[in-house]
Amino acid sequence: MYKILITDDEEKIRALIKKYIVFEGHRAFEASNGMEAVEICQKESFDIIIMDIMMPELDGFSAVKEIRKKQDIPVLMLSARGEEYDKIHGFELGIDDYVVKPFSPKELMMRIDAIMKRASKNNNGEHEVFVMDGFNADFTARRVLINDENIEMSPKEFDLIFYLIKNKNIALTREKLITEVWGYDFYGDDRTLDTHIKLLRKSLGNYAKLITTLRGVGYRFEG
Repeated sequence: MYKILITDDEEKIRALIKKYIVFEGHRAFEASNGMEAVEICQKESFDIIIMDIMMPELDGFSAVKEIRKKQDIPVLMLSARGEEYDKIHGFELGIDDYVVKPFSPKELMMRIDAIMKRASKNNNGEHEVFVMDGFNADFTARRVLINDENIEMSPKEFDLIFYLIKNKNIALTREKLITEVWGYDFYGDDRTLDTHIKLLRKSLGNYAKLITTLRGVGYRFEG
């Protein structure tokens, strides 16, 4: 059972999401704006937060930034806007997934389950490390170091680079990457994968060349 905070200024949307959350056997809490969400998170802990972007008092991006100062809670961003800039900004803040309104409540719950399953997989107690020259990826600690410098990345960037490394030297189709990394049959804009690859290459700097684009197919990690 998950403890979920729904943050949206539209009461009808909160009620719809809450209905499905409770139906799935989880606990739902509500916040009508970003400021309220920050205040609630100062008193309560949650397994995951559903966060709208455009809200009064404090927008979703700012709320996530404040909450993440004290708690590393998984976040699923909810928005009526689908611009690539919003997605990139959200992923740079470290959100775990992004859903554009209008959405299917069933798909929303599938995405929540996928996020929580990934979080539990990261705590299997088995220490795994990949090293290549000055590039060091610690799967267990969820850290990437380049020349001994810790690289800040979003949760999804970590998921993506770790999956690529574990399947190094294998041509991975776009469909395979989306299914395995996102953990569900993807219904959204497939440019999400390209956006994450772009962010990941930026984070890797000189080691960005380790990720090869396979035109018309997908990507491959050269290990």
